[in-house]
Amino acid sequence: MARSDPPYRVRTERLLIRCWEPRDAPLLKEAVDSSLDHLRDWMPWAQAEPQPLEEKVALLRRFRARFDLGEDFVYGILAPDESEVVGGTGLHTRVGDDAFEIGYWIRASRAGSGLATEATAALTRVAFAVCGADRVEIRVDPPNAPSAAIPRKLGFTEEATLRRRLPGGAAGSGPRDVVVFSLFSEEFAASAAAGATVEAFDAAGARVL
Repeated sequence: MARSDPPYRVRTERLLIRCWEPRDAPLLKEAVDSSLDHLRDWMPWAQAEPQPLEEKVALLRRFRARFDLGEDFVYGILAPDESEVVGGTGLHTRVGDDAFEIGYWIRASRAGSGLATEATAALTRVAFAVCGADRVEIRVDPPNAPSAAIPRKLGFTEEATLRRRLPGGAAGSGPRDVVVFSLFSEEFAASAAAGATVEAFDAAGARVL
């Protein structure tokens, strides 16, 4: 059975995870611009940074449009009072009608504080408990040990290393390998992600978890 669309807002102990809005563009630009050395090794999109503010506005309008249309679900990770963009994440639909892929990045000034793990655990719980997904995947660049530690910590299974499946990172580099981690619905209750502290709300503000 196909999964349901994710909620618009998710609260954890330290974070607000919500769909992007165009008004977030200045905070997003500040987070990305201050983290370029941190991001460029692992995020292909960071090769095109820094971008003008108007391009960030256009990007967030596209993210919001796709979210509203149920096509893909890109979230901002923000401080609880929305004063700072901490990073970005998403429940991406590119891995099948009954599944999501979770991606994540954290700004350099907040790296190493467990926030990516907290956000990923929350979205994993949302994917299974709210959306009815059968499978959640996380894909990681093999040398990115901190990123690979997250699915391992949350109880995902490392399935395989796929060769030359990720776009090149630094300018001039070729396609890169990717490590695929997965968690299935019947495995979720026994995973660390099942214990994530989460509140989730739909577009009308009604609590769904």
